[in-house]
Amino acid sequence: MTLRTGRERVLQTLAYEAGGLILATPAYAMVFGAGTGESVQILVALSVAVLVWAPLHNTVFDWVDWQRTGRVASDRRTRGRLFHALSLEVSALAVTCPLVKWLAGVTLADALLVNLGLTLFYMAYAFIFHVVFDRMRPVGQTKVRKK
Repeated sequence: MTLRTGRERVLQTLAYEAGGLILATPAYAMVFGAGTGESVQILVALSVAVLVWAPLHNTVFDWVDWQRTGRVASDRRTRGRLFHALSLEVSALAVTCPLVKWLAGVTLADALLVNLGLTLFYMAYAFIFHVVFDRMRPVGQTKVRKK
């Protein structure tokens, strides 16, 4: 079995988060009428939470996907990519919703709505990002034995 190395996984995660912040911060400010400082504060906090969560999710997802299909991440088909993006964003929603509630000073229902908007944005972004990343940096030759 071939998986991304730890270094590759860190690069993937940092690139994903940096691109997401660059795209989402002005969109958040515009849609939710927040100031730039508030938008940056909320999105950086969410980014840090996802920086911790995403590599764990992606590694488990890649391992389970390989066990089920025998394919590495860079060979994943569109249906698998869509499921990957959905599972990442839904699980990240559970991780980040309490942060939105606290930092934005909104009700849990409002935090959920804000987070759902961000989730839809990031789902589309995750799909596009991972297609581009996998084409630019196909999975290397790190071998892991299947048991």
